[in-house]
Amino acid sequence: MSLGRLLAQADSVAHVKGVIFDCDGVLVDSMEANRLYYNLIRAKLGLLPMTPQEEEFVHAHAVGPSVAHIVPVERLGEAEAARREIDYAAETAALTYLQEGLVKFLDVLRGLGIRMAVNTNRTNSMHELLETFDLTEYFDPVITAGDVSHPKPNPEGMHKILRAWDISRFEAVYIGDTVVDEQAARAAGVPFWAFKNPKLAALRHAADFDALRRLFQAKPGQGR
Repeated sequence: MSLGRLLAQADSVAHVKGVIFDCDGVLVDSMEANRLYYNLIRAKLGLLPMTPQEEEFVHAHAVGPSVAHIVPVERLGEAEAARREIDYAAETAALTYLQEGLVKFLDVLRGLGIRMAVNTNRTNSMHELLETFDLTEYFDPVITAGDVSHPKPNPEGMHKILRAWDISRFEAVYIGDTVVDEQAARAAGVPFWAFKNPKLAALRHAADFDALRRLFQAKPGQGR
């Protein structure tokens, strides 16, 4: 089968056996939470709040590269000490919101026997977030930046999930909202669906989870 045909199949939900989700910006709306967290680090160092470009960077990257991006290199030691003083969950819980329509979409996928996983650049806050929103039962595996040698956009996390599921890259899709997600999917050869970001290069663009739910409910053989 040609690559073109495989990609065409991958764009049809009839061939989807697994859906991989990014976390921030996809499962949850956490832009304000991330902005607060990294600005707290900067404030402890006497630095001004982040620029919009820096905010966009930290939203997509793991904590290590993010801190290195927004703090002068000679002050990274201070930044790490400041970071350890901040309880991320406690500081940001009120600013982290579950995406509307997500749970209904997850229930549809589960009803269809489609597997679900998370590939995120979060670290130790990921599992606590899933517990907070009662999402733990939906996802296996959950791959964080702490579970890989190289976080996104490296494809290592995606490869781990595909091996765990024992499916081909064309039988999965990755739903993300940043260029880092786009790059990770491309590097892994997994079809990419962009969520709430029409600027990304993707096989499919989704404005919300209700649209995706309807897409899968119309999957051939479902009688809907």
